[in-house]
Amino acid sequence: MNPTTLKLPLAILLFLCLLDMPYGYYQFVRVVATIAFLYLAFTAFEQNNQQELIIFIVLAILFQPFEKFAFGRVLWNIIDVAVGIYLLVSLKSISTKE
Repeated sequence: MNPTTLKLPLAILLFLCLLDMPYGYYQFVRVVATIAFLYLAFTAFEQNNQQELIIFIVLAILFQPFEKFAFGRVLWNIIDVAVGIYLLVSLKSISTKE
């Protein structure tokens, strides 16, 4: 799978966390985000992109569902928006390089 096709749906999932969703949705997002960020970290490693490798490993740790970080809803909303924007901006930078 191409990392660019993964970033947009992941950003949408994160933006949907701003809505009042059932708790199961947030658990689903944690699992999907962790898997996606680990995959993105792997592709960054293959491309020898150290900066994105570190960013995606940190994000995988942050979103992992096993030992949750209890930041509160407001801070999680800020994190979700910031990460979603980062994913969209990284899509834009990829398209301008091509």
